Amino acid sequence: MRSTKPLCLLFAFALAGGSAQAQQFPAQNIRIVVPYPAGGSADFMARDIANGLNKSYNPPVLVENRPGAGGHLGAEQVAKAAPDGHTLMLGTISHHGAFRMYKTLRYNPAADLQSVVLIAESFNVLMVRESLPVKSVAELLAMARAQPGKLTYASAGSGSATHMAAELFKYMTKVDMLGIPFKGGAPAQVALLGGQVDVNFETAGTAAGAMRTGKVRALAVTLPQASPSFPGLPAIAEAVPGYAAVPWYTISGPKGIPAAIVQKLNADINAVLKSPELAKRWDTQGVIPLGGTPEDAARRNDSEVKRWTAVIEAAKIQVE
Repeated sequence: MRSTKPLCLLFAFALAGGSAQAQQFPAQNIRIVVPYPAGGSADFMARDIANGLNKSYNPPVLVENRPGAGGHLGAEQVAKAAPDGHTLMLGTISHHGAFRMYKTLRYNPAADLQSVVLIAESFNVLMVRESLPVKSVAELLAMARAQPGKLTYASAGSGSATHMAAELFKYMTKVDMLGIPFKGGAPAQVALLGGQVDVNFETAGTAAGAMRTGKVRALAVTLPQASPSFPGLPAIAEAVPGYAAVPWYTISGPKGIPAAIVQKLNADINAVLKSPELAKRWDTQGVIPLGGTPEDAARRNDSEVKRWTAVIEAAKIQVE
């Protein structure tokens, strides 16, 4: 019988090498790229994750905002970075659900990005400028149907959570509203506050602040049911049966990060997500910490790609 001793030794050496890599990690600053401007939901989540890791990581974790191309400019840079675990990204629906609306991307999100951990899910709040004379989803639908193509909605860019929530709303209700893409959630919110657009499906993390200004009116949430984070607001599903848009957020990196480093990052970020202080802070923003294995994140991404690709194809959404 052929001896298996050499194979066992190779396996042991591989495990030892992976363990050593993880023990020496990080060897330099880790960058978490947020592919949107500062001030949005993805930005504050990334900074909370970085702050949590920095309690034990040295050199520290840095957050870098790289907006553009609906979140794909920063994502492409991450996908093409060295796969050593020192370059990560906070990924959203743009990268893990709706990327097939783009005819030409210079990278393949499904093939070139590697899941590390599923960090959270949230929802959107349907809001209108304060001067728009509607106080419910039904009234908004009536106005949109009476004035097809006249109402405008802001989004954080093509394929963003705000864009896809609006497109799903349009598709399910057969209304025509004109989308105005911005380079992130913060500038989209500024446009609504300034009355430059009529509607915004604002992420829950920044919706409360906008509501306190008195310059917007919140109509409903995009969850399947009402949320205790926004008492008094119904779900859109009460007026549009079956409607639901639930954004999710991941930490990803370039394909090929050594397994031991992925597991270390996953374990350390899971520990941050279990912090009571983080849970309390995120609860006020309508964000639910999740966590889990890299495989959990990959499965969520795969299922969401199928769902949103169906919406993209049915609504014939295409971006050059």
